[in-house]
Amino acid sequence: MNSISVRALLVRGMLAGLIAGAVALVVAYFLGESQVDAAIALEEAHSHDHGGGEELVSRTTQATGGLATGILVFGVAIGGIAALVFCYALGRIGRFGPRATATLIAGAALLTVYVVPFLKYPANPPAVGNPDTIGKRTTLFFLMLALSVLLAVAAVILGRRLAPRLGNWNAAVTAAAGFVLLIGLAYAFLPSFNEVGKDFPASLLWEFRLSTLAIQTTLWTVFGLTFGHLTERLLAPGTGGAATGGVAERRTAGAVN
Repeated sequence: MNSISVRALLVRGMLAGLIAGAVALVVAYFLGESQVDAAIALEEAHSHDHGGGEELVSRTTQATGGLATGILVFGVAIGGIAALVFCYALGRIGRFGPRATATLIAGAALLTVYVVPFLKYPANPPAVGNPDTIGKRTTLFFLMLALSVLLAVAAVILGRRLAPRLGNWNAAVTAAAGFVLLIGLAYAFLPSFNEVGKDFPASLLWEFRLSTLAIQTTLWTVFGLTFGHLTERLLAPGTGGAATGGVAERRTAGAVN
């Protein structure tokens, strides 16, 4: 795939990430911020120190401009990274067209980048967690994320190598089973943290974690659908988009079902 195709796909990936970030921002504001406010109110109600200094950034700014900046920048960043992954994966992971490849990448990213680390180290609201362990918890979360991504890549490579001998279905099942087994071992051996206070409402904790999962699911779902549509128009013949790059045209033509 030539540099023109990569550049065009990168731009479309970042655009799709921006659109996905905008939709996820709406979900985060209306679904997640209420849980954060409730957790902060609970923390303040149980705090014995009411004479703290003036906050550097107001809660209103955090819930509007800060939230928007964080999610939109994250959306553009993951869109660009996913577009580069798409450039490599198209035509190499099976006979999938651009739309299906984009959807598969988005689904795999949601699973490996968020769901797998989340199940071991779930998100906590502001009132939960020991400040003394935040560094260790952050390090372990990113370690779990790195393991998840690396093991997913290894599973894909293993599946491709086993396919000629076992067939596509059996190879995919074997690779997936190996991924689950190794992730389970990581869950078992990496330390866990249970820092939720006895007085913290279980319903609020559950709703907060569900809201964070909903935000990420929305982000990756919208990205996959949007990026798939944009790449289909760019690369696939007969969809109204102009294909660029001879290698891309031949690869896509052979991959479209």
